[in-house]
Amino acid sequence: MLYTEVPEITSDSELQATLSDNENVMLCVGRNGPMCLPVYDLMESMGPAYEHVTFRVMPFDLPVANAIRSMPEVRTFMGLPFTLYFKNGKVVEATSSIQNRDQVSAILEQRFAA
Repeated sequence: MLYTEVPEITSDSELQATLSDNENVMLCVGRNGPMCLPVYDLMESMGPAYEHVTFRVMPFDLPVANAIRSMPEVRTFMGLPFTLYFKNGKVVEATSSIQNRDQVSAILEQRFAA
């Protein structure tokens, strides 16, 4: 458990439903560590401004995260969290390590313009 206010994905069925039922998804896969917590906090605070984006978190060490860790977009990532941005179920952007508000906002604006 990541203990954030952002809804958490813990199963393959939840992951598939999230990606198939939502046009724009920001998914942050990580742990309760110093590089991940600030990104979770950003997701919590930015949610109201981006109502057209579904924000989700996923624990890196759960089996469901294998689906993310095996994606070609993250294969070379060395730092947590892995943050993926999905448009209609397809990865349109992926980042690793800590991100600040400006970086996340830029991606959300570019990839998920309302």
